[in-house]
Amino acid sequence: MRSLPPLEAPVDPVEALRRVGFLLERSRQHSRRVEAFRGAVGVVRDLGEGELAQRVEDGRLTELAGIGKSTAGVIEQAVRGDLPDYLARQQEEHGGPLVEGGEDYTAAIIGDCHLHSDWSDGGSPIEEMVLTAVELGQEWMVLTDHSPRLRIANGLSAARLTQQLDLLERINASVGDAFTLMSGIEVDILDDGTLDQSEEMLGRLDLVTASVHSKLRMAKGAMTRRMVAAVSNPRVNVLGHCTGRLVTGGRGTRPQSEFDARAVFEACAEHDVAVEINSRPERRDPPDELIELALEIGCLFAVDSDAHAPGQLEMKAYGAQRAERLGVPLERIVTTWDAERVREWARRA
Repeated sequence: MRSLPPLEAPVDPVEALRRVGFLLERSRQHSRRVEAFRGAVGVVRDLGEGELAQRVEDGRLTELAGIGKSTAGVIEQAVRGDLPDYLARQQEEHGGPLVEGGEDYTAAIIGDCHLHSDWSDGGSPIEEMVLTAVELGQEWMVLTDHSPRLRIANGLSAARLTQQLDLLERINASVGDAFTLMSGIEVDILDDGTLDQSEEMLGRLDLVTASVHSKLRMAKGAMTRRMVAAVSNPRVNVLGHCTGRLVTGGRGTRPQSEFDARAVFEACAEHDVAVEINSRPERRDPPDELIELALEIGCLFAVDSDAHAPGQLEMKAYGAQRAERLGVPLERIVTTWDAERVREWARRA
C-alpha cells in the first residue's frame, strides 16, 4: 500500500472533489463535511461537460441540489484549470504520513480483511472503496459488511447478502485481473459463540471475519468460551478487534473485555485463524501485550483497516507501524499475501 501523491493543476473537478473527501476521511473530519464533497461528486458526474462549464461561467452551480459554497468553489477552480484552494489546504494539512515508522510493513501490505460499505454502516458505495484501494496500490480486499443482528449498523440479511454477492461478481468483472474483490462478512459472535449468519451463506463467502459486538462486559469465563467456540468454527478466518476496547475518539473510551487470552489465541493457532491487528486509531486492538502473546503462541495476524470510508483504507499504516515495532514477521501477516494464497488459506471448511 502506498500514499496518494498530491494532485496538481490542472485537475478534473470530480477528482478534486474525490480527493477532498478522501483527505477529510483520512483525517477523521466530521461526516457531514465528507458527505458534502462525496455527494457533489455524483452531481457533477450526472452533468454533461458543457452544462457544467456553462453553470460555472454563469455562476449557477449552487442552484443545483447538493452543491454548496465550498463544493462550488472547488468545482469552479478546477474547471478553470486551477488547483482549488480548498484542496490545496487539505493536501498541505492532511496529506503527509499518518504515522512515523512502519514504512516497509505498510508497503508490504497489499490486502485488507475488514472494511465496510454503504450496504451496512459504511459511508460509500462498494465501487468507490474498490477504486480508492486500487489507487492506493492494494491488490485485493475483502468486503465485510455487518451481519443481521447488528441492526444499528444495518446488518445484511441472507437475502441482502445474496444481492451483494451478485454485485461483487459484476464489480470483479469490471476491474479485470489487476485487483481482486473478495466476498466476506464481519459476522457477529453471538452470546454462545455461534455465528450470526446461516451456514449456507457463510459457505458461499471467500473469507469470514468474526467479532464480538454485544455484551462486551460478559464474565471472563463465559467470554472465553464464547470466543473459543467462534474461532473453532471452520467458517471463521479472522478474529476481529478481540478486546472491543476504545481508547480515544468521538465515541468515548471503553475498557477491554475480559477473557483468557492464552486460551483464545491457542484456539486461533490450532484452527489457523488470524488475530486481527485493528488499525483504527480509536481501537488499537489488541493492545501490545496481547499481540506479543499471540506472537509467542504462533498465531497468524491480519493488519486490517476496519475502514468505513475510502479515506480510512490507508489507516492500515497505524497497524503496520505497530506490527513492525512489536516484531511480527511479515510472513505471518496474511494481508501481505497474494489473493490466491489468501483464498487457499481461508478455504479450510
